[in-house]
Amino acid sequence: MISKETVTGIVNEWLPKTDYFLVDVEVSADNRILVEIDHAEGVWIEDCVELSRFIEGHLDRDVEDYELEVGSAGVGQPFKVQKQYECHVGKDVEVLAADGKKYRGVLKSVADGEFVVSVEEKVKHEGDKRPHLEDVDYTFQMSEVKYCKYDLKF
Repeated sequence: MISKETVTGIVNEWLPKTDYFLVDVEVSADNRILVEIDHAEGVWIEDCVELSRFIEGHLDRDVEDYELEVGSAGVGQPFKVQKQYECHVGKDVEVLAADGKKYRGVLKSVADGEFVVSVEEKVKHEGDKRPHLEDVDYTFQMSEVKYCKYDLKF
């Protein structure tokens, strides 16, 4: 069986000459290899083809057969690595917290495994007659949310 570490090493040889970053590598028991890459400005099919050929050039089908798929992480998919969070700072995101509560707001900052989302909420301060809209910041640990993803709006 081809190992995840082998494929990751091959991808990491290709990455330095690009602005792409690795999101995930999965290798199933039947050697189905899935490589997900991402880029701050999106992923081009030509680059996926180039990476696929690069990987194929480093693996030998005569030794071990495999199926290879190289693609983007997907615009509506949950973030898997910190670099994805960093690329979406200033953009709308949806967060599903560990307690099951959803937050929709702007990804404000990312650092050291945590991120801050600014959510517009109705807030009533002492002495106010009515609540008013105000930005409220929520800090989350990446490892403690069920997901965080780009919030597509049409």
